Amino acid sequence: MIEVRCARESDIGWICCVEEQVFSLPWTYDQLSNFISGVQNIMLVAEVDGSPAGYMGMETVLDEGYVTNVCTAPEFRRRGVAASLIDAMKDIASELGLSFMTLEVRVSNTAARSLYAKKGFSDVGIRPGYYEKPREDAVIMTLYSK
Repeated sequence: MIEVRCARESDIGWICCVEEQVFSLPWTYDQLSNFISGVQNIMLVAEVDGSPAGYMGMETVLDEGYVTNVCTAPEFRRRGVAASLIDAMKDIASELGLSFMTLEVRVSNTAARSLYAKKGFSDVGIRPGYYEKPREDAVIMTLYSK
């Protein structure tokens, strides 16, 4: 069973470990700590049978939501963790009255792009050379509220 909750300071060490496993430019402990403590920021953690399995962050600015990261630990992939996080964040965005949520995703990350599309996000643009290590364009995907 997947449960989604707000991240706590005690989650930062685990999130850092997953960041280092998954991303070429992982967030640091201090960056994550500052993000979690930010008033305009939301960080969720998904647990599978009580074990942390994934996380998702979003920064809010006025009535806009900017997704900072969506990540599932490698050992929990293909189990609906990211989908559960996105659904929970969509609920929060609705409660906050956000007009949209937007994110960037690597052009080559077809699995994530497909999931985001299934969750209602649409391609709205390209950010050339947005990612490093390796250098790659990002697709901007946005979900507008109804």
